[in-house]
Order: sequence, then structure tokens, then C-alpha cells
Amino acid sequence: MARPEDVDLSTSKVGSRSIRASALAAALLLAGCQSNPEPQEMARTSLQTAPADLQLLCANAVVAQAGGAKVLPTSSRQLDATSYSVELDAGGRKFTCIVDSSGSVKSVQPA
Repeated sequence: MARPEDVDLSTSKVGSRSIRASALAAALLLAGCQSNPEPQEMARTSLQTAPADLQLLCANAVVAQAGGAKVLPTSSRQLDATSYSVELDAGGRKFTCIVDSSGSVKSVQPA
């Protein structure tokens, strides 16, 4: 049986820890070199979404038609300088709402 003073520390757990630490540091350094896509390449910048308050106005307008079901906006897009189209889900039923930037709901139709 080996005595503690006879153990070679270069091949012990201390040595393998420093190798693992070096490998981890190298991996983190390489991960930091990856570039993020430019904002114009991101999908969200291709369409202007409706502001949250206008989406909520549309959701409230759909509640009566949905029989009190939970109504959630699922997507939205800008139609022109002053109008937005908001897609909504009301308990599995789909609706489309057109709202202008002043908060007037122009139409609500089943999709």
C-alpha cells in the first residue's frame, strides 16, 4: 500500500482538475467569439407589430363574440401608417381584429 508521501501529484486529481479548468476556459473563450446576427436579419424587424394596448383593445372587443372565453392575441402586424391587424384565439376559435392607432376598433371577424 502506498504511503501519502509516495504519491505522484502530477497524475493525481489535482493534475486532472487543472486540465479540465484549462479546457473549460478555452471553450468559454471560443464561445465568446461567436457573432450575433445583425438586427436587420432578425424576423421581428421585418414587420411592425401592434402595440400591446391596441392588442388588448382587440381582445376585449372579441370577448363578447367568444361567449366569455379567454381571448389571447397570437400575432399582429401593421397594415398602414395608422392601422393594425391583430389575430386572436378565443378558446380555439380564431378572430381577426382591425384597430387604428388612436384605439378605435374598426372590425372584428371570425378568421
